[in-house]
Amino acid sequence: MFKLLSTANPKIQKGTAKGYLSFILHLAPADLSGREVCPKRTKGCTAACLNTAGRGGMFKRGETTNVIQKARIRKTQYFFEHRNSFLQDLEADIRKAVKFAERQGLKPVFRLNGTSDLSWEKYYIIEKFPDVQFYDYTKVLGRKISHLPNYHLTFSAADGNDSDVAEALLQGMSVATVFDQIPAGVYSADEDDLRFLDPKGIVLGLKAKGRAKKDTSGFVRRTIPIVAA
Repeated sequence: MFKLLSTANPKIQKGTAKGYLSFILHLAPADLSGREVCPKRTKGCTAACLNTAGRGGMFKRGETTNVIQKARIRKTQYFFEHRNSFLQDLEADIRKAVKFAERQGLKPVFRLNGTSDLSWEKYYIIEKFPDVQFYDYTKVLGRKISHLPNYHLTFSAADGNDSDVAEALLQGMSVATVFDQIPAGVYSADEDDLRFLDPKGIVLGLKAKGRAKKDTSGFVRRTIPIVAA
């Protein structure tokens, strides 16, 4: 039905209980496609990337890739090599998705960086849908989105970016942080993926999953990260 977008993600599907249907765009993260899509990635987040979570990490014996990984690489190469056509297809997918969600009595929302960290505000797609909510996680501070009230960003803590975490909190952004165990009193971001509904300027907890359970880089925190005074 969709060329680029998907709803096949267990976490984003949790939003239906609150009346939202999330559509997600998965590209090949880091530089797996030969093109960098995560400009501020760290050693820890690269190793623990959820790109290989779920079906994306199911490989046949002796193989190191699968149809999902190949599809993500193709989409990423399409984005870089045929930008205008990619954006036209993305716009068409969003329009289809809006109608699809509305037929089910749900509000459509979109996360275009499922496994990437591109600055979508540069590509003039979000402003074409001013009544539709978009949201993403990012490690890039200072992104210029004030002209896009329908685009919400949550900052992502990682190994070695404590100063950026502190600045993000000072700027009023909430910060998603991966913990081995989410500390008491920290708002859990595992209940759903609807980050635009979260309180502003708080630390959000995500429990380590998949490869992140074995992290020793500092990507997975054992304590709450630096907070603004």
